[in-house]
Amino acid sequence: MNQIVSAACELIDRGESFVLATIVSRSGSTPRTAGSRMIVTADGSGIGTVGGGLLEAEVMSRAKTLIQTGQSTILPFDLSYKNVDTMDMICGGRAEVLLDCIRPTSAILDIFHRWRGLLAERKKGLLLTVVDVNDETVERIDHCLAVNEDEILGHWPLGEAALEKVRQEAAQISSAITLTIDEGFVLLEPVQPVCTLYLFGAGHVALFTAAMAAMVGFRVSVADDREEFANRQRFPDAHEIRALENFERAFDGIGVGTQDYIVILTRGHLHDKTVLARALRTEAGYIGMIGSRKKRDAIYGVLLKEGATQADIERVHSPIGLAIDAETPEEIAVSIVAEMIQHRANKHKAVR
Repeated sequence: MNQIVSAACELIDRGESFVLATIVSRSGSTPRTAGSRMIVTADGSGIGTVGGGLLEAEVMSRAKTLIQTGQSTILPFDLSYKNVDTMDMICGGRAEVLLDCIRPTSAILDIFHRWRGLLAERKKGLLLTVVDVNDETVERIDHCLAVNEDEILGHWPLGEAALEKVRQEAAQISSAITLTIDEGFVLLEPVQPVCTLYLFGAGHVALFTAAMAAMVGFRVSVADDREEFANRQRFPDAHEIRALENFERAFDGIGVGTQDYIVILTRGHLHDKTVLARALRTEAGYIGMIGSRKKRDAIYGVLLKEGATQADIERVHSPIGLAIDAETPEEIAVSIVAEMIQHRANKHKAVR
């Protein structure tokens, strides 16, 4: 989502109109979930994806016309076998995509810039898109950003009772949903802090793990006690790189939250144990450590003697990664990031 928000801000800053395409409902099997977005610019370029194939081709085609007219619409799309057999996109479901023509007004500028600011500051919020539909025609779209209970940017047109209903629903979700209200609907999208991967160790496996994790939407922080390994040349996609004095101070100056991931890939057992002992004192939602079961059990034994509990130990994914018989650094990185993706998806499903 960072890519979409940043691109939208740049376009608005330049005074350019664009279409923000958002999947607002789906049934059956579809390539992307509700809340998935892409931007289509006036020159027909696309940023992000709503699933590719015929659906995305239709979105981009319709969007170029909408930018010229300034109108918005809802695009229903059938992904059944009979309609997509020529496009290699056989999903069997249905989706509705909101094609929202965004004009570069000062009001929309404030909302998108504040949205980007919340993501950068790792703060929460709630993005609300209010769509007024009359006889299947989009009459009006209002955008709001609820920063907290007392501050809402943009125009909320539906009154306090509807706003309270929206807040109650928002408290129970972790991903986008739509609520039918009156003659239209409201798309609710929680603005969540991006999951940070705290990667300890900057060797070969870490190199590929960092690149893949950044590619799939994690904010990556790399730490090692060797400056020749922990540097921008090796980790160009990392959000931050920390050259540590030693691993005893690996967590100095960082705040690890429940949405964050810790992956331990240091060059030795003692360093792994040092980092793991401190990782268990954090609220990290995921902790993983590389190594064999023999090494893992030895480290666990020491930690238990030092006061760790069995519940602490059970938080750790070790050996780290999905069991795909990975051997090379690249393959091991794939297994690690795949397990992180699985964990993230399961967490979202549990809250939705």
